[in-house]
Amino acid sequence: MLLGTWNLENLMLPGSGDGAPETDAEYEAKVASLASVITALDPMLLGVQEVKQEEALDDLVRAVGGEWHTALSRHRDARGIRVGFISRTPMRVRRDTRVFAQKLRPVQSDDGAQPGDHDQESSRGFLAVEIDTADGPLRVAVAHLKSKLLTYPGNGSKSRFHPHNEAERARFGAYALYRRAAEAATLRGLADFLLEDDGRERDVAVLGDMNDVVNAATTQILLGPPGSELDRERAFRKPDLGDALRLWNVAPLIPVKRRFSRVNFGRGELIDHVLTSHRLVHRVSEAGTGLPDQQDRALELPSVGEDPTERVGTPGSDHAPVWIRFGD
Repeated sequence: MLLGTWNLENLMLPGSGDGAPETDAEYEAKVASLASVITALDPMLLGVQEVKQEEALDDLVRAVGGEWHTALSRHRDARGIRVGFISRTPMRVRRDTRVFAQKLRPVQSDDGAQPGDHDQESSRGFLAVEIDTADGPLRVAVAHLKSKLLTYPGNGSKSRFHPHNEAERARFGAYALYRRAAEAATLRGLADFLLEDDGRERDVAVLGDMNDVVNAATTQILLGPPGSELDRERAFRKPDLGDALRLWNVAPLIPVKRRFSRVNFGRGELIDHVLTSHRLVHRVSEAGTGLPDQQDRALELPSVGEDPTERVGTPGSDHAPVWIRFGD
């Protein structure tokens, strides 16, 4: 069984807003290119990010072919994009929320000085679903945390991608980090809800575009209790009191030369992640990025910079899928 995550990069109907293809031809080329990858992946369940309309996701699974079930979060960001799932089997929605975890205070997101300018919820919703498998229920949450890409207030509704000065860049970098940390803490709370203190007996995964690397503080928040790690084999095999609540990032199982999911200013970064419960991680047989049958080849992705509008209208995605294969 293959479980994965993929940021589809602006899956939107043509002419439907910021980031959308401008023509029907551009839209059809994008859908076709995404569908070809999903066909090759052949996932049982795939978490997706940057989907705007239900119709666009329906067009995508129609292009893949076969029977699919879809689920989208109700909670969109300012551009209208959100997270969701496509599945070969029916899904039950366990939770769809964007409210920050309990006891987290609102976070500052820009130069606004008033308390009302602070944010009390995530940029996009967190969606958790459950499917039935031969080994019992599988619970999975998908997320898309605040990007490291910084935007600055412009004239009217138009944002800038370049700061007026380095002081502004530093402030907005801090604001983005505040929000991503709060979102990571909220996602960790959702993981606790799915684990129910019983990760040794429950198949649970948390996946998505976390917008930072494995060792980043925000990504580490998701792991739960410190201790065993997959790249420390002896410790991983030893039972631990934290195993019931811990999540393992499968990154160490991905071949080293494929251990990135996006190229930023020419540098490969693994910012899309799959984290699994104790029961599930011990049944993972393989993990990778891109297509499963190409793990011995170089992973080719476009390099992105400060201005995401440069890729508007291009087919495919600037992210690679990240996936695991598991079974008995």
